Amino acid sequence: MAKVIVKKKDEALGTLGEVRGYARKIWLAGIGAYARVGQEGSDYFQELVKAGEGVEKRGKKRIDKELDAANHQLDEAAEEVSRVRGKVEIQLDKIEKAFDARVGRALNRLGIPSKHDVEALSVKLEQLHELLERVAHKP
Repeated sequence: MAKVIVKKKDEALGTLGEVRGYARKIWLAGIGAYARVGQEGSDYFQELVKAGEGVEKRGKKRIDKELDAANHQLDEAAEEVSRVRGKVEIQLDKIEKAFDARVGRALNRLGIPSKHDVEALSVKLEQLHELLERVAHKP
């Protein structure tokens, strides 16, 4: 019976040795992977940085180009607004003069004197007043 127990102990020790061997291999594989990632990871990181810089540079160029185009369109729109504003002001001046002339003619037909008529009458009234003053002060 002692032989059977020894055999079982040897089998148990052999299986335990195999588990330890596999565990060591797993450990060594993990360390190897870590070392490789450490080496290649640094290179890969640098590649990613360069790629990111390239994308950033292209993005900035595109944004600058689109910004310039938008600013150009804004400048053109501002010029067009300025031209239209000038035309509108000219038309409003014409409309205002036409309105004043028509109102003046309508008031004249009704017998209401214009500003010009009132001013001319005021000048004549002043001349008449001066004449009366001279006549009144003559000995």
